[in-house]
Amino acid sequence: MKLHEELPVDHRLSQVYRVGAGLCGVALLVFGALGLADGLPFFSTSGERIAGLSSNGLLSLVSVVTAVVLIAGAVIGGNVASTVNITVGTLFVLSGFVNLALLDSSANVLAFRIPNVLFSFVMGLVIATFGMYGRVSGKLPLDNPYWQHRHPRQAERSTAPAPAHRAGPAGLPGRPA
Repeated sequence: MKLHEELPVDHRLSQVYRVGAGLCGVALLVFGALGLADGLPFFSTSGERIAGLSSNGLLSLVSVVTAVVLIAGAVIGGNVASTVNITVGTLFVLSGFVNLALLDSSANVLAFRIPNVLFSFVMGLVIATFGMYGRVSGKLPLDNPYWQHRHPRQAERSTAPAPAHRAGPAGLPGRPA
């Protein structure tokens, strides 16, 4: 699948992308700000608990940067917000897998623990779902702008007016005029 900026923008869908990016961005911003405010050690692999998750200074900084990217996507809106959501969501899920492999090792520079991994998976799927909503599906409705962009000939036919019919003998339907 290709995500291009020339795809049509549907304002109703843009609101979903914006709300998703904004809410997730604010949640990450709060988490990151709490960690930075506590003055957590930057490269501690053991981490300290912030909002039920293990964190260190580096994870707090990464959370704030990610939050800024999501909030910027929410401000811009449209296809940009959708693409940002899909990308950030995918990176969250990948981060969950990578950090799962690094648990209890000296390479665990983000101080992840199992709750962090689960949070990363869930948050990644939520963010990606907000980005894909109404944009990626096998059963998009015919009035969806993404379906119309991908199927221009069928979209023309579905929006063209039906041909007028002439009445046949005894008022029965006839053939098109």
